[in-house]
Amino acid sequence: MPETTPEKILVLGPAWVGDMVLAQSLFKTLKANQPNCTIDVAAPAWTLPLLDRMPEVAEKIALPFKHGELAFWKRIAFGRALKSKSYTQAIILTNSFKSAILPWAAAIPKRTSFLGEMRYGLINDIRTLDKTKLKMTVQRFVTLGLAPHDNLPSVLPRPALTADIAHAQALCQGLQIPPLETPVLGLCPGAEYGEAKRWPAEHYAEVANAAITKGWQVWLFGSDKDIPVTTQINQLTQNKCLNLGGKTKLGDAIDLMALCHTVVSNDSGLMHVAAALDKKLVAIFGSSDPYHTPPMHPDAVIEYLKLECSPCFERECPLGHLNCLTQIRPHTVTHRIFLAQP
Repeated sequence: MPETTPEKILVLGPAWVGDMVLAQSLFKTLKANQPNCTIDVAAPAWTLPLLDRMPEVAEKIALPFKHGELAFWKRIAFGRALKSKSYTQAIILTNSFKSAILPWAAAIPKRTSFLGEMRYGLINDIRTLDKTKLKMTVQRFVTLGLAPHDNLPSVLPRPALTADIAHAQALCQGLQIPPLETPVLGLCPGAEYGEAKRWPAEHYAEVANAAITKGWQVWLFGSDKDIPVTTQINQLTQNKCLNLGGKTKLGDAIDLMALCHTVVSNDSGLMHVAAALDKKLVAIFGSSDPYHTPPMHPDAVIEYLKLECSPCFERECPLGHLNCLTQIRPHTVTHRIFLAQP
């Protein structure tokens, strides 16, 4: 029998760091079921450093559209420019109308997704989203990579980022980081979504001081938006932490985090990065749901109080007290970190 032509798949990726990490479970599923398939991913440019560290992805395509922008004719033109790549299938991981325009314009014969925003015609391989069965984001992503009536595997493939350690070591030299003779604790106190996902800076500082007392280095990770909180934590430790807030690009942060022994993080994109780097992880959940987007690591420790008012999914605490986070005490987290440590 003649060999069938390998599938060439275009995935329209999510715009959030955490969701893009979880999308690797889909890529791994596709490769497991179709080892010779080619997977290209189109996504916002700032997510591409994640894709660079996923060996399953062949080509990374930066989308030029602004966040929330319809840009209908731009999407049509961009899609038409991809026709020559002869994709056999598109998998759209977001549910917006605009995200389905490009693969339709590219004339990709099979366009797979959930219906989303009434995308009849744009999506021609419509899957049913049963939120009672597919409770987790990663389950929904992986489902789109299966045949319509296939069941999810009992164990989903875990994201596993491939860090560039040589790059990380070069960054250490450039940042004048002391030799890594003791463990490094990485703290990720930011959360793009809002205050109701941020464990208090004072709590982070108490954990940092406990690690410093034990001789550990403490590195504070964060974007430009997180500079106020990383600065506050550092001040509360008499500036004994390495404050990386606003000083690293996403790729830099990934590679530096690969050098950490343990990471403490809010429910954020960097939490998923730490899990995918196989780090010892303490993940702190407040207004969000650890059953919906948990870190994909069997040994990750989740601190979640499951109060009556949680999860509310609000950006700011509607009750004004933020008990779901403030009542997770620093000593609980330090116990998790140093358990079985000398």
